[in-house]
Amino acid sequence: MKIRVLGSSAGGGFPQWNCNCRNCAGVRSGAVRAQPRTQSSIAVTRGHTGEATHHLTRSPASWVLVNASPDILVQLRASPDLQPARAMRDTAIAAVVLVDGQVDHTTGLYMLREATRPWPLWCTDAVYGDLTRGNPILKVLSHYCGIDHRVMVPDGMTFEVDGTPGLRWQALPVAGKPAPYSPNRQSPHPGDNVALLIADERTDATAVYAPGLEAIDARVWQAMQSASCVLVDGTFWSNDEMLRAGLSRHTAREIGHLPQSGDGGMLEWLARLPAATRKILTHVNNTNPILDEDSPERAELKRRGVEVAWDGMEITL
Repeated sequence: MKIRVLGSSAGGGFPQWNCNCRNCAGVRSGAVRAQPRTQSSIAVTRGHTGEATHHLTRSPASWVLVNASPDILVQLRASPDLQPARAMRDTAIAAVVLVDGQVDHTTGLYMLREATRPWPLWCTDAVYGDLTRGNPILKVLSHYCGIDHRVMVPDGMTFEVDGTPGLRWQALPVAGKPAPYSPNRQSPHPGDNVALLIADERTDATAVYAPGLEAIDARVWQAMQSASCVLVDGTFWSNDEMLRAGLSRHTAREIGHLPQSGDGGMLEWLARLPAATRKILTHVNNTNPILDEDSPERAELKRRGVEVAWDGMEITL
């Protein structure tokens, strides 16, 4: 199994277009050593879809797109193997899986409207409701390529996604806020946000992908403990980060994200994982000091063996 990080930033990207926080202003001026990042998404493959019929010929790999960020076109251009050019119009993306209905994970579906067939789209009923009523992206797409809705039940049951035979997928409900336009905004439902557990039947390697986590419950923790790699919420360093920056009236937890530092923070959880587990933070907000590669916070991550995802990062399991 191979996972490619297409985008590793939280909503707005880094630097955010209208933000002049220390990180954003610093990366523009060169005063802060940091890599620009696009909004969070990954692509997953099991490798080539067929055996070579000639020593120089092999079927290109199919990929599953997990979340479709507003930056999808830039991300696809940065990944040439997602365009195998077998036909006048072609893509190596076989299906799309959504972990929630947020703007930064779904707007890219508009950019994929020229597809030559309806997109196999895996999402929960709660997310389908968000994207047909609160923010009717899927209704708009019906006037273009359309979608082939596949119900993803957030109960931990195994399912298979088009284009990745041999990979087992599971969706686990996680605590978090549905999108502001969600019909469930004031009364969250299981399935508004999910973590994905992806397992390779051939290697027994597993990965947990959870870019949004307000809290870690027993089922998610069990999945993280058994995983070869966890790619999890790295949005904020501290609970009051946005308050101190004067950019919000809400804490990280109120927004729906578990901060890295502090009692019960993400770093405490990651420290309890087996030493062999690869630990990676993604969906990093532009205000998070870990983006600064020379910051004390980044040094703390290095000391703890925790990585920060970057656009183009590849994970092979």
